[in-house]
Amino acid sequence: MLLLDEPMAGMNVEEKQDMCRFILDVNDQFGTTIVLIEHDMGVVMDISDRVVVLDYGKKIGDGVPDEVKNNEDVIKAYLGAGH
Repeated sequence: MLLLDEPMAGMNVEEKQDMCRFILDVNDQFGTTIVLIEHDMGVVMDISDRVVVLDYGKKIGDGVPDEVKNNEDVIKAYLGAGH
């Protein structure tokens, strides 16, 4: 199991793309379960098989990225009402 806490913090777009490729390669190559804590929702939705969203410690979303992306509570908390 690989635990990553905000690995994209402070990175520019190119660095984030490189890190995403690295994370996906580790998963593909070794079959490693990866737990990613990340606030960049674009990154999370692009590379995750399953997403769990917490808001102040309360679980407000859980499922595949498309389900979570369309969850009203997640939209309000993280994606913005106009999303």
